Amino acid sequence: MASIRFFGIHYGWEDCVSMALGAVILLTAWLTGSSDSDSHAVAANATIVGILVLALGAAELVDLRRWEEACEAACGAWLIASPFVFGYAGTVRLFHITLGVAVVLLAVLELRQDWNLSDAEFARKGGRR
Repeated sequence: MASIRFFGIHYGWEDCVSMALGAVILLTAWLTGSSDSDSHAVAANATIVGILVLALGAAELVDLRRWEEACEAACGAWLIASPFVFGYAGTVRLFHITLGVAVVLLAVLELRQDWNLSDAEFARKGGRR
């Protein structure tokens, strides 16, 4: 029963993990290493996605809303798709796919936890629809 309760409650540490994932994504912008225009696009993409995930995690920690998890899942999905859209490979590709999967899984877990709450319970936790 403890495992069921674990998946049914939104914990604050999940938002902190989300912010940490955003920071790591942001740091991968410097892993591109090349000076061609393609690597600038990859670095800019990692910077933007990292800042968005970091900001969404912080926003969830301050004022929980259901749409934040959906946006976070979209950022993770974009990060997974980015290597295929921009056509890059190597370590950065592996990092982005792995980090994207982690962001999506965490966002889906949080969304599931928040979705099962009634409106009164969600309001008590400081959340809005």
